Amino acid sequence: MSSVFFVSAQTFKMPLQNREVVTGADQTALYVPLLTGKKVGVFANQTSVIGKTHLVDSLLKLGVKVVKIFGPEHGFRGKADAGEHIENGIDSKTGIQVISLYGQHKKPTSTDLLGIDMLLFDIQDVGVRFYTFISSLQYFMEAALENNTPLLILDRPNPNGFYVDGPVLDTNYRSFVGMQPIPVVYGMTIGEYASMLCGEKWLTNQANEKYTPEKIKIIKCEKYTHSSLYQLPINPSPNLKSMASIYWYPSICFFEGTLISEGRGTKAPFQIFGHPLLPISLFAFTPLPNEGAKNGKCFYQKCYGWNLTGTNNQVLEKIGNKIQLKYLIQAYKLFPGKDSFFLKTNFFNNLSGNDQLMKQLKSGMTEEEIRKSWEPKLSIFKAIRKKYLLYKDFENGL
Repeated sequence: MSSVFFVSAQTFKMPLQNREVVTGADQTALYVPLLTGKKVGVFANQTSVIGKTHLVDSLLKLGVKVVKIFGPEHGFRGKADAGEHIENGIDSKTGIQVISLYGQHKKPTSTDLLGIDMLLFDIQDVGVRFYTFISSLQYFMEAALENNTPLLILDRPNPNGFYVDGPVLDTNYRSFVGMQPIPVVYGMTIGEYASMLCGEKWLTNQANEKYTPEKIKIIKCEKYTHSSLYQLPINPSPNLKSMASIYWYPSICFFEGTLISEGRGTKAPFQIFGHPLLPISLFAFTPLPNEGAKNGKCFYQKCYGWNLTGTNNQVLEKIGNKIQLKYLIQAYKLFPGKDSFFLKTNFFNNLSGNDQLMKQLKSGMTEEEIRKSWEPKLSIFKAIRKKYLLYKDFENGL
């Protein structure tokens, strides 16, 4: 169990109330009987825990026959860099086969699912569209339905589930960092998002046709609402090392589509960011290789930029309930080579989910003008989102 702070989604002052959230995984009495006597395939990583024990280890002790493990980006044990190729293998602790669902092999094949009676998905998400675990979830759901294999999803709270904001993805810009028409911050748990994928028929045609509620079951969290500020007990990936980084991630990850270092190789990725060509009057830092950031931008170069580190409360007060665009706007204005600011791969458009944000930045639009352009599609999404909420929404959320 992990502590959760209840605050106003508008003010972000000191915690008003502490409660204990019970994750789906914690509620073994609800789902272990469904797994007993079956050969089970588990999609998991280092965040998949019951208390302090890994889900797979716990299931084995409870007599569940786990026959195959599937791992996402960063791997089953969560040690790989972002985008790093991960080979299939054998988990050294359990001796169970591990299949990597990342890179060229993102979706389980019929062969992968041979000998499996039931699938289980348990991953801690951070509630941001370009964080790839919800894309992995979609592929896993599609494989389960297409191969007539029941799927059980163990829900976990969303640490950024207290607001909704950002541009809604244009489906012409679908990629692994954004597959559906949702905003950057979508304010839903994994379980709620899975319900939306099914309800809106956003899966493959074959999966949509085969879907019935009994084929995909969700074990809900207890004592969680969207007014909760859930404190993650385990880092969800190597460069989200703190809650402050998780809160800044929706705003600062846009820099991954530019020449600007987003802080990999520093003590606080997504809180410290900059570039050697920015003004030397800004905050100075030098990114260096470390575990989880073996490669990155501007390594060994002195960079100038911003340091947004602070306590959780200080960070939340700065963010409020909005993506902060001002740093992106300022960095573009200050960068001397405007033509080279954005990566030639157009990865920035994949992150944005459209080609409009890049054009808006280039044209000098204000943050207020950019945000206003998001509103029509955001309003449509919020109405869709409301249909699939499993937990009480935050104040004035819609």
